[in-house]
Amino acid sequence: MGLALVQSRALLGLAAPRVTVEVHLANGLPSFTLVGLADVEVKEARERVRSALLNSGLEFPSNKRIIVNLAPADLPKDSGRFDLPIALGILAASGQINGDALAEYEFAGELSLSGALRPVRGALATALALHRQQDGARLVLPPGSAQEAAFVPSAQVFCAHHLLDVVRRFITRSANALVQMEQDTDGACCSDESEDTGETGETDETDALPAAGDTQTCHGPGWHAVQPQPAAPVRSSLDLAEVRGQAQARRALEIAAAGGHGLLLVGPPGSGKSMLAQRFADLLPPMSDDEALEAAAIASLAGRFTPERWRQRPTASPHHTASAVALVGGGSPPRPGEISQSHHGVLFLDEFPEFARSALEALREPLETGQITIARAAQRCEFPARFQLVAAMNPCPCGHWGSTVQRCRCTPDKVARYQARISGPLLDRIDLHVEVGALPPQELLAARSGEASDTVRERVVQARALALQRQGSANHQLQGQALDDHLGLSPEALTFAHKAAARLGWSARSTHRALKVARTIADLAGSAAVETGHVAEAMQYRRVLRLPS
Repeated sequence: MGLALVQSRALLGLAAPRVTVEVHLANGLPSFTLVGLADVEVKEARERVRSALLNSGLEFPSNKRIIVNLAPADLPKDSGRFDLPIALGILAASGQINGDALAEYEFAGELSLSGALRPVRGALATALALHRQQDGARLVLPPGSAQEAAFVPSAQVFCAHHLLDVVRRFITRSANALVQMEQDTDGACCSDESEDTGETGETDETDALPAAGDTQTCHGPGWHAVQPQPAAPVRSSLDLAEVRGQAQARRALEIAAAGGHGLLLVGPPGSGKSMLAQRFADLLPPMSDDEALEAAAIASLAGRFTPERWRQRPTASPHHTASAVALVGGGSPPRPGEISQSHHGVLFLDEFPEFARSALEALREPLETGQITIARAAQRCEFPARFQLVAAMNPCPCGHWGSTVQRCRCTPDKVARYQARISGPLLDRIDLHVEVGALPPQELLAARSGEASDTVRERVVQARALALQRQGSANHQLQGQALDDHLGLSPEALTFAHKAAARLGWSARSTHRALKVARTIADLAGSAAVETGHVAEAMQYRRVLRLPS
């Protein structure tokens, strides 16, 4: 009888593949069939759509056979994001709205039983995928989701609060539902009072679609074009000046922030490891546009995006009972884990050896490649995971091995087993290993406050700018030929590095990572070449874990 096509998007990692919602109305026994590899939440859309249409004063073709196909059929679909396009498809197939006008738009939104639109997960990721594909489609989203998607540059995003707001934009001459819905809602629906629909019930063409440059927000009812409204940046109340003493650890934090290196803090309880790690993110340089969009898109996939966190480096600090799936991601459909949530930010793992061995070993690949691939029987997803690892641990089960303040109660076997929970290959991938010793009370109270975070950040920004100007990336990302081309080792430093690596028995990875750290130290000093002193300092930050003799 009637066929209508409405465009929408599914979520598959950071990709947002196009989904065509095909609705066919036919004669036959009344039914409502939904096909196309739909998950349980999507199949429940039948009841939500039916109630939303009826409660909005619109006609539901209950005497027809309704078939809804979500194409392509082999792509998994989840959540209630297809409620709105299914409802519009039914209205278009039954002739209540103009189906041809829907082709210029893509729709996503969950419907309440009253017809109100509710936010959906991954709106910003969807808009980012459209931006990268250079797809000029216009997105129609619920409040909240529309504000997320509008952060993507050049995105054409429209906000609708109610199903009736969307219907009014595509009403046909033959439809008489508009009069009925105006009477039923008594003007309470989300509509623009200034819009003239005329006696025929058709929206005037000049008023039907907002202009591309319309900069209204969706704080009020109705259909509006949306522009982002970033909140004022929230400054952290944690300052590095609050850390007294620990000069070597503070220096290591500065080097790690300047070069993007991983950091392991080892020391007894109460020595300040967590205090240092919590202040690390505030030392990092400001995010670029691409970094901010990628980080925000991943937060949107997990439903964690807030405008207040825009352009702020994400920090994830999962509990040590977190599983490997919680860290790397998973589920059906796959969702990003903590390592992807900290993309372009910091992943802080306190009580490092207490994490499950499988969870820690899962970090090895993303630390090397900057991405994580989640492969399942039905699908495969890739999530970016270019994070800075900051880990903290005690040197032994009681925490006081090697301390000058308290005596250790652990046997050498216990210490060896505890430290062996961190595998050699994983330690090899962490650039900086720093010992954070416990300060005696008299020394701690007499120590002066150190440099503030703002002062350290200025040096970090300058060093990172030198690296970006030289090679286009942070120093920790240097690999292969790029490392040889941009390292800039002086002949004396090269000879020293060869001798030290041979004597210490380092692997090629350990040597290269130490040289990357030396390159960062040289950048902090404003030196074009890496000298012997830079290499010597870099080699001090390796292999803090030493078993008792």
